Amino acid sequence: MTQRPPRPLPSPPRVIVTRHLMPGVEARMRELFDVVLNESDVPLTREQLAAAMQDCDVLVPTVTDNIDADLIAGAGERLGLIASFGAGTEHIDLAAAAAHKIIVTNTPGVFTDDTADIAMAGIIGVPRRIREGTALVRRGEWTGWAPSGLLGRKLAGKVLGIIGMGRIGQAVAHRARAFGLEIAYWGRKPLPEALERMLGARYVADVDALMAEADILTLHCPLTEETRHLVDARRIALMKPGSSIVNTARGELIDQEALIAALESGHLAGAGLDVYPDEPHVDPRLIAHPNVMTLPHIGSATAEGREDSGHKVIANIRMWADGHRPPDQVLTALVRG
Repeated sequence: MTQRPPRPLPSPPRVIVTRHLMPGVEARMRELFDVVLNESDVPLTREQLAAAMQDCDVLVPTVTDNIDADLIAGAGERLGLIASFGAGTEHIDLAAAAAHKIIVTNTPGVFTDDTADIAMAGIIGVPRRIREGTALVRRGEWTGWAPSGLLGRKLAGKVLGIIGMGRIGQAVAHRARAFGLEIAYWGRKPLPEALERMLGARYVADVDALMAEADILTLHCPLTEETRHLVDARRIALMKPGSSIVNTARGELIDQEALIAALESGHLAGAGLDVYPDEPHVDPRLIAHPNVMTLPHIGSATAEGREDSGHKVIANIRMWADGHRPPDQVLTALVRG
């Protein structure tokens, strides 16, 4: 491959933003950069993305933009930074970016509490059949309190299995402990013993073993080739009858057909989903199930979080434009390891 020559750093850099951001963030970008904003908030087509990457120093994409190797290979010589809005990076081919000497940044840590809060909504809401109760009232069919009406399952004493114990997984464990849940988790490696004690969490070295003992399973790991369909038919079959699954991470972590089959058979009591494999399409069978909470990918949707994420993007661009390493540069080796 022909290596790109060192590129002069622009002042101000030409920045193209693919989605509508918070007003304060866009106003600051106008002050600092030669910026092109997407005020309509309509996602760019692949052709529009390709054109943008030919005409900017910095691209600011989001998770809805698939920046693959072909797009990166066709980028203009001036493109030096992909400053992604959000923590996830699976929508960007990091190896291709590194090969073309394009730096990639993200905005980690901003949405930890927001996403953990939404996960807790599913952890609480599915066993207590919140969706069913809300629908009953909205249909005008509720006939009043009854001793055996809409019985769910209590949380205290149940096992919450957490797959992925990074920032968000730890934040969920911290919240769940207050509800009397027993915390078991799997990750690439155990947490330090002192942190486990603080969270009241114990490490399970095998995903199968964790799923077999979990009353509620919640997913907080990144999407990689190793974790795609991590939760498949075989592993769902290991779960207790009447257990539930919550996913606020990435839709492709679960084999959706296997999930639906387990829900329809009654093996799983319900699910809390904020992400799907083919967004914005949500399978009608999930919508039809009375105890599946179907949320529109709102785990990070707080005004505060989106504002903070936008300002992290700005900080990364400014550091790069000044010739310094951006604070949130994504290191390919670490992501793939």
